[in-house]
Amino acid sequence: MNSDRTITYITREIERALGADPVGNYYVVAGKTPYGEKLAAQFPGHIQLIDGDTTLGTRDLIEQAYAARMIPPNTDTIVFKNTSRVEEAATKAGLTLLNPKASLSEMVENKMTQIEWLGDLGKKYLPPHTITPTKKLSWNGEPFVLQWAHGHTGGGTILVNSEAQLTSLQEKFPNRMARRSLYIHGSSYTVNAIVAPNKILMGSVSYQITGMEPFTDGVFTTVGNDWSISHDLLSDTELEYVQTMVRDIGTKLTASGWRGLYGVDLIRDDERGTIHLIEINARQPASTTFESFLQKENRLQGVAGLTTFEAHIKALLGESIEEEIIPVNDGAQIIQRVTKTVNSISNDAITALESAGYNVIPYPNTEYNTDLLRIQGARGIMERHGVFNERGKEIVTMMTKKH
Repeated sequence: MNSDRTITYITREIERALGADPVGNYYVVAGKTPYGEKLAAQFPGHIQLIDGDTTLGTRDLIEQAYAARMIPPNTDTIVFKNTSRVEEAATKAGLTLLNPKASLSEMVENKMTQIEWLGDLGKKYLPPHTITPTKKLSWNGEPFVLQWAHGHTGGGTILVNSEAQLTSLQEKFPNRMARRSLYIHGSSYTVNAIVAPNKILMGSVSYQITGMEPFTDGVFTTVGNDWSISHDLLSDTELEYVQTMVRDIGTKLTASGWRGLYGVDLIRDDERGTIHLIEINARQPASTTFESFLQKENRLQGVAGLTTFEAHIKALLGESIEEEIIPVNDGAQIIQRVTKTVNSISNDAITALESAGYNVIPYPNTEYNTDLLRIQGARGIMERHGVFNERGKEIVTMMTKKH
């Protein structure tokens, strides 16, 4: 990273900080994992790992790193996602946190306050929706999408398929506010974008791999991104509409005081030929690191510009940006999550994937729906919406290898 200021990225999962190599004046503090230990050996003196009986959250990492004097003096600090608890810990530790205010992130991501914040943009881009206590919802014979105020990677989103299912939810959460939206059939996409002081920058549109077995049990759960097929699935007119949507949201964020990365998830309605906003991630999206890796590979081939992560750092530092983001048109990553039937990955499977040329990142998670294994490759793995190509099928086969 080309900055004169010292930056320390504090994160539970080290992969989130690796959009740039930890060298020079860029440092990383993360939870201790075998993958982290391998990287710490690769970048000595620039990665500090903190051991814990359980996976430590960002607030705990800040507190322990500060107590152990692991954080370089006079450093600017970045986290993956700011929260009020993280903000409080950073203040107590005397750290300068570059991330936008947690209160703004909460307002944008909360499915209820988001409606008011979006204003006319919500009417323009969101699917038809209503907000009401769960007990007041009624079944009209058609499936619909129910969302709670909070959730990520599809965890706060429920497809209600029957009156019995709705009744069960009403009995469990009668007074919880819910957002009811039209159920849309179609392909989903992600765009990583950056609000800089002088402009809004956008990464390339990636196809969002969602709800595919054996990687998840959840129909709405995101398990990866593929940059190779977006231009096959979306027309030029649709891609322009996506860019307009992302820019409109970025303009709204700019007016609210946002800086740095945000992510926009959207869906194409295959029945009506329309595109709708699904979600705004007011934080660094999880696909940022691998997108930045692919961009660095393209830079080696002579493509000029910044990586998504580089632009994020510049924006957080308040620097104006003249360059554009390096485009990406190939590559994919997919994540095996903890499911009802999968809670570990065999060493044979990991070895097979690495031997086939994939970058493999294991996670020590055990909680349902959390990341278990991240698999990354320079080529796409999707043939079309919801269908793996031969590389994707190869990954599924290798994932089932047993000792």
